[in-house]
Amino acid sequence: MKLWSMPSSGNSYKVRLLLALLGRDCEVVDVEYLTEALEAAKAAGRLPFGKAPVLELDDGRLLPESNAILCWLGEGTLFVPEDAFGRAAMLGWMFWEQNQHEGVIAVRAALQVYPHRRAQATPERMAELLERGHALLQVMEDRLAGHDWLAGDAVSLADLCLYGYTHTAGSRGGFDMARFPGIGRWLDRIAALPGYEGIEA
Repeated sequence: MKLWSMPSSGNSYKVRLLLALLGRDCEVVDVEYLTEALEAAKAAGRLPFGKAPVLELDDGRLLPESNAILCWLGEGTLFVPEDAFGRAAMLGWMFWEQNQHEGVIAVRAALQVYPHRRAQATPERMAELLERGHALLQVMEDRLAGHDWLAGDAVSLADLCLYGYTHTAGSRGGFDMARFPGIGRWLDRIAALPGYEGIEA
């Protein structure tokens, strides 16, 4: 397999994290923002939706979208609950991550990290994203204050999915993570999983 991966992206990282936790071999091709590698991958038709990550299977099929890749890789592993309700609960968190969480937590970080986006980081927009982000993180905190994992009683793809951007929400996004001790304990539990690799790995 080959993973077309953007090193700085939480969406790409969560796929690399699952691969590491599963011990799966995969060639990783870096296609960072504003690089010739990214443009070459687009020109070669390796990024169907114009962005990373994309998992290229051994038979040449291309699977875009981080959470779709997680579901494919996670099939039949301990990261996918066996019961139908557990799987649906897991997917609920994964849909929420892309529909709500990523568009605020990741965007605020991107406006600060990527030079070509800093012009969009007006004080008003950054303040709005900070307020909205803290509200979204509180949704996670409400669950994790009394549970070890987001869906059910064991780690699942939901946790890996939300970990991607949450674990850098403080350092990259400027969110006050001290307000969320339940999230902090959850982050530590994920980092302690056998095979764990950090975003810089």
